[in-house]
Amino acid sequence: MRASRSVDKPSKPTQRTYTAEYKRRILETIDELRISGERGAIGALLRREGLRSANINRWEKAREAGRLGPQKRGRKPSRSADAEENERLKKRIEKLEKELRKAEIIIDVQKKLGALLGIEVPDVPDPNKDGTP
Repeated sequence: MRASRSVDKPSKPTQRTYTAEYKRRILETIDELRISGERGAIGALLRREGLRSANINRWEKAREAGRLGPQKRGRKPSRSADAEENERLKKRIEKLEKELRKAEIIIDVQKKLGALLGIEVPDVPDPNKDGTP
């Protein structure tokens, strides 16, 4: 008989997350090391902290753009508030036009039915066609 051994699968590496305060502290330290001109000091700091130069480059660009702090997660709004309002109003207009077409059909049917039954349906003047601009 064989003895069963439990083999642990290696877990997926997780991406490290850094707080805005940590990023600021590291960037300030790097700025001080650049001013001091000490040879190899920045590399030693990166090795000690387990960071890569790509992280520092990205953080410096974010700091220059004023986006070093926490970012809002999720999808970014693809349209402005005005565009959303325009879209809402367009949908409302389409709905009202559809209701107007239905009402016009009903009125036409009522006129035809009145003509068949011999009931005279008075014409209601259209306020939009009264001859005034």
